[in-house]
Amino acid sequence: MAESKNNIITHGLSGKVGNMLVFSQRNGKTIVSQKPTKKAITSEKVKEQMAKFQQATIYAKTALKNPTVKEEYQSVADKKQGVTAYNVAVADMLQAPKIEQIDLSDYAGQVGDTIKVRAYDDFKVASVTVHIYNSDGSLVEEGNAVDNGLDWVYTATQTNADLSGDKIVVRATDIPANTTEATKNL
Repeated sequence: MAESKNNIITHGLSGKVGNMLVFSQRNGKTIVSQKPTKKAITSEKVKEQMAKFQQATIYAKTALKNPTVKEEYQSVADKKQGVTAYNVAVADMLQAPKIEQIDLSDYAGQVGDTIKVRAYDDFKVASVTVHIYNSDGSLVEEGNAVDNGLDWVYTATQTNADLSGDKIVVRATDIPANTTEATKNL
């Protein structure tokens, strides 16, 4: 791939020339490249990735129709690098949030005890929910954690007398509704 500079013949040119060269415009620059070779799709992984990318492009087009979401994506887009709000939205859809840590050191089963969750995303984590289950699988309580800037903090609202064998399930969700789940046993 090459960049055409100060050439009045190729300036602004885009498309295929002959059967060898392709001219394209990227970020206001004329790029010259070899005609791509078409390859047959053989693997299931490639088909899955293409389907994910198609969903991401549909999401991005739809999300950018919402002025609030568009403004959020535009706030991190870097026009100088050729990154648009559309690019950020596609990348956000393709990347689910990650749960790095579940801190249970301040949870003893009492009302007001806290569970800290460190979750991050390539763009923004929209919500974190915490579910506390007894050892028999019955739900003790569930609710949304509050973002404190670094961690998401859930404050217990129910007394949980017997913690042995209890399970904490945390779900982090980003703006496109990608969800990641992590479990920690007490």
